[in-house]
Amino acid sequence: MSLQLGQIVDALGGQLEGVGRDTEIERLAPLESAGGGDLTFLSNPRYRSQLAASGAACVIVAPAMRDVALARGGCIVAPDPYAYYARVTQLWARAHGQGAQPGIHASAVVDPQAQVHPTASIGPLCVVERGAVIGAHTVLKSRVTVGERCVVGARCILHPGVVIGADGFGFANERGAWVKIEQLGAVRIGDDVEIGANTCIDRGALDDTVIEDGVKLDNLIQIAHNVHVGRHTAMAGCAAVAGSTHIGAHCTIAGAARIVGHLQLADNVHVSTSTVVTHSITRPGQYTGVFPMDDNARWEKNAATLRQLYRLRERIKALEQTLKDGSAATQQ
Repeated sequence: MSLQLGQIVDALGGQLEGVGRDTEIERLAPLESAGGGDLTFLSNPRYRSQLAASGAACVIVAPAMRDVALARGGCIVAPDPYAYYARVTQLWARAHGQGAQPGIHASAVVDPQAQVHPTASIGPLCVVERGAVIGAHTVLKSRVTVGERCVVGARCILHPGVVIGADGFGFANERGAWVKIEQLGAVRIGDDVEIGANTCIDRGALDDTVIEDGVKLDNLIQIAHNVHVGRHTAMAGCAAVAGSTHIGAHCTIAGAARIVGHLQLADNVHVSTSTVVTHSITRPGQYTGVFPMDDNARWEKNAATLRQLYRLRERIKALEQTLKDGSAATQQ
């Protein structure tokens, strides 16, 4: 099934130029491989050479790239081509009947005391425990577990293997043995949250673990008990957040980054890949480093210096030897 360009701009806006509204789009494709019948996009001006060479039927571009795009062929001009492309993918999925249908799969186990909105979709082998709440138009893919009393808001997507509300890692040491601390809180997830495959969000020890509206979590992420993640924060794969840490709104946590417990991260903090955050961050900005974390600009300077350490060491050794030889010659 195809879509006409006129249908796309009618639904999403944008300015269609250089091609007819009745042009059929058969496929959404990357810029470098798009051909006739394909719709693609250019969001980074660095790839304008690929734009000139593209055989796509139409390219979504920013106003600054309009003339370059028109010299090649048809285009849709939009303020943010990448966001426009994202909405095109949603429109395409709806038009092609993709996506989960409301209802509870026959193999799912839903406790009679759980609340599942009639527009929600509960996939194969899911478990929704007693007192859990699943909001409107929320989709649980296969093998998702939502624990007792946990709440998942509206329009959320939980991918296969997600576990919401397992016990947090809480133990008291008594004469060398570990005594379990019962985890009496739950997990509260806001609206429009997406959680990647096999990510785990632990229930709180006393208060709830909280994931606010619009948060996006990648695959294989660990969120420990009593963590609070602010709205529209995004975390990439294999990130881990230890217990009772509060992460602000509009933050980004890159892949394999680790944040130790009981910290505060301000809004608009951006943590680079594999960074270990060992202290609270009170100011917005980008932070990087394994040795140790620092303001990103200072970290880059230190990293550049670190790469020269061997050469600097050899120079110092040579200088010391010169001084030593000079001292010996003076004594003679």
